[in-house]
Amino acid sequence: MNRVLFMLILNLVSAASLAQKELDGCSVILVNDTLRVENEKVCYKYLWNNGYLISVSITDKSADYTWKLKNTQPDQFFIGEQKPDAGKLVLTKQLATPVSPSFLRAEVTVSLGGFSLKRVLRIYPNCPVIASDLYLKGKVSRSWETNITNQGELRNIETKAAIADGEIATSMLNRLNLPGNNWNVKAVEFFDVTDRNNNLVNARSQLAYRGESRLSGNLLFISNQDSPNSLFILKEAPTSVAQINYPGFDFSIRVGEIKTVGVGIDSKEIKPDVWTKCYGYAVGVSMKDEYSQLSALRIYQKKLRTHLPRRDDMILLNTWGDRNQDKSVNEAFALQEIEAGKKLGITHFQIDDGWQSGKSGNSAFAGGSFKNIWSNPDYWEPDKDKFPNGLHKVVEAGRKAGIEVCLWFNPSKEDNYADWRKDAAALIKLNKSYGIRTFKIDGVQVSNKNCETNLRKMLDTVMAVTKKQAAFNLDVTAGKRYGYHYFNEYGNIFLENRYTDYGNYYPYWTLRNLWMLSRYVPPQNLQIEFLNNYRNKDKYPDDDDLAPGKMSFEYLFAITMMAQPLAWFEASGLPEDAFGIAPTVKKYRELQSDIHAGNIFPIGAEPDGVSWTGFQSDNDKKGYIIVYRENNKQGKCIMNTWLKKGARVKFISVLGSGKSFAATAGEGGSISFALPQSNSYALYKYEVQ
Repeated sequence: MNRVLFMLILNLVSAASLAQKELDGCSVILVNDTLRVENEKVCYKYLWNNGYLISVSITDKSADYTWKLKNTQPDQFFIGEQKPDAGKLVLTKQLATPVSPSFLRAEVTVSLGGFSLKRVLRIYPNCPVIASDLYLKGKVSRSWETNITNQGELRNIETKAAIADGEIATSMLNRLNLPGNNWNVKAVEFFDVTDRNNNLVNARSQLAYRGESRLSGNLLFISNQDSPNSLFILKEAPTSVAQINYPGFDFSIRVGEIKTVGVGIDSKEIKPDVWTKCYGYAVGVSMKDEYSQLSALRIYQKKLRTHLPRRDDMILLNTWGDRNQDKSVNEAFALQEIEAGKKLGITHFQIDDGWQSGKSGNSAFAGGSFKNIWSNPDYWEPDKDKFPNGLHKVVEAGRKAGIEVCLWFNPSKEDNYADWRKDAAALIKLNKSYGIRTFKIDGVQVSNKNCETNLRKMLDTVMAVTKKQAAFNLDVTAGKRYGYHYFNEYGNIFLENRYTDYGNYYPYWTLRNLWMLSRYVPPQNLQIEFLNNYRNKDKYPDDDDLAPGKMSFEYLFAITMMAQPLAWFEASGLPEDAFGIAPTVKKYRELQSDIHAGNIFPIGAEPDGVSWTGFQSDNDKKGYIIVYRENNKQGKCIMNTWLKKGARVKFISVLGSGKSFAATAGEGGSISFALPQSNSYALYKYEVQ
């Protein structure tokens, strides 16, 4: 018997029962020199190559279609690697947790000379994607520094050898050698640092050619003119501009070969005896129409964190949006906010910066700093002057009002977050003392792998002690942080700071950012703000028809419905008229989890302040559609949806200004919608008859 296969059998006593229980259909089989990894949707075959896997084929089982790859080299490449040795395969069953469904875990380790690679394959039931997490340990003898040659400095191509001019020797996450010449790719690049960016998605399509093309982005869709099938690669990493040791691009494209590069670690950061996590990637299959591609991606994305409505669905009130900073933060103010929040209908109240004894660098009062936080051991204790009862009275008032109290937290960044244990202990103490489980994590700067590793340890420790009931709002407004495709297992994303005080809050800007991201990122994972538009009307020109003060407070709230609504204001400062949306908020709360249960994608035109636009939450033959008539004179609009042509659909109006109706979807899923006035919306529940 093959030695490795015998080891596999010894390690997999539970594998036989596994295939018949939680993970029915998932399997990993090593026979001779072929490793077969599959579930009901997809099958990957690799040459074992002593543990340094070489992809041979990818099969879309739903379409009965196979890509026969021409890979002759391992999927990964690391500068300074030597001949692979001591390959080992261990298969384990990962049981479901409150943040993850069950999956089959195939761990492949291999020695590459002075260092070793661990590749962990994650196989989820009924998922058309296989994910790979990479880890390194040991010592690398050569530098991984990347030097890029400008294409304009290269010679013309008169020989075959000249084609390879300028190719970059850089460590590689993945390699796909695809047969044929007619390959199209679409790279999707994402941007966070939203204090500075208001255009968060950039998609670029091109044809593969004989010369190397370098593309930036976390996502690459791959299709061939000769086939209705497609592949995609998701690079599980921060946004391109925020990645550690970034080589300048994420994908290298040429006829016959696609590489995913940028492993997120420098050779000097690899530890001799401890596995260090690199960036990872996932490869999926689908038909090449856009809905199939996006749906396949979304199936995988929903595996990264199990969405529990009682924990993860929220209408969160955070008072920082009114720009009073920590001037008003105290017990009396918090109690007022809870009372006003109850009247409005919010589910969570988050006390931002100012609740703690330590004074931060963002304080409205002089003398604050983020440096040497732990020189004050009481920094993360409630301020005794502001909160003489600790947070007990506030939390109890929240409990009685049906509102969960949450907190803001800024980890100590000294020495690459070396104090992560103290930070974790502070969060755990707040959880044990007050039952607080939802924390906004702010002020982070992930400048190297040690920073990332220590931050992950902090979050993992809190998750373990709270039995994975903690939820983190990960702020991506500034600094090198996590982006949209990394650290997804910890909670949702606090997307952007926008303020009427500065005149930089426009509802259509917020709607546009959500609309563009929702094609590739689950909106359920994003906190999207609505502000008190009764304030600061003088900060906008009188003739600015797109200013927030020209729209109803309810319309601003409606923009956030497909995401996690963020009430970015002091509720106790709202005028009485604003509380008129309370019945809408109450009805939305009844629907929120059902809306978020579907796959949510954008419909209509890109929001620009004057368009018809919206979202569709698709859950098989039912779901929700929300449409927005921005500032235009069209009372009706035919909008494309994700419904199939010819589908007979019943639309039931549940919120907004729309009326119930029935229709048959036309070309492109087109449906005619009507709204009586500009800057209005309609939320429909639909059923395909």
